[in-house]
Order: sequence, then structure tokens, then C-alpha cells
Amino acid sequence: MTDDVRALAERMYEAFNARDLAVAEAIFSADFVSHPLGTVGVDSVVKAWSGLHAMFPNIQVIVEDMLVDADKAAVRTSLHGIPGGVEEQALPSMMEIFRVRDGRIAELWGLSSLSRPGR
Repeated sequence: MTDDVRALAERMYEAFNARDLAVAEAIFSADFVSHPLGTVGVDSVVKAWSGLHAMFPNIQVIVEDMLVDADKAAVRTSLHGIPGGVEEQALPSMMEIFRVRDGRIAELWGLSSLSRPGR
């Protein structure tokens, strides 16, 4: 199962980077829960991804580390293509934990160092 969980997490980041919003239905469960955003459903993923792509047109999420145990993956990523950064500063990063159920991402917990206007 750990190989399946790893492959699903990698597929999710590939879809985000490719701006492939249509694949979200195949990756996330219909009742997907994003604990950090307090949202439910695949549409909430599409809305969040679309918002990030609109705010940062060149954004790319790069997986730095991934640990998989049973039905969960913990992933540390760096965010590239974010304008306004100073070279000496660390890239914005995210730490996310996914739980997979029936071959789809069912839950997400996470933290991000990305500062967004209006937040």
C-alpha cells in the first residue's frame, strides 16, 4: 500500500504543477477534507489550486522529502516561482500529511510558510 500512497501523492503534485484541474476528481475523494482550509469536497481543491495559480502564475511545488506509512504520507515541499523573494531567504515551504482511503486522498493536514496578501 505504501507504494500506492507515494504514487498518489506524487501524482497530486504533478497535477498541481501541470495545472491539470480535471484530474482532481481522480485523486481526491468526493468527501475530501482539507483541515487547514476548513473545506470539504473536490471542488474546494479546484478552487484552492485555481486561486494559487492565479496569484502566482509560475508557481511550482517541488517535493523535497516524503515519508509514507500505511495509509498516510508526510511531505515537505518548496514553492518555486513566487515573486518578490530575496535570494538569501529560504523558499516558501509546505509540510503536508495526507490520508488515503480507497485509492484517493481523503484528508489533508498542513502548514505553509507562504505569505498571502489579505491573510
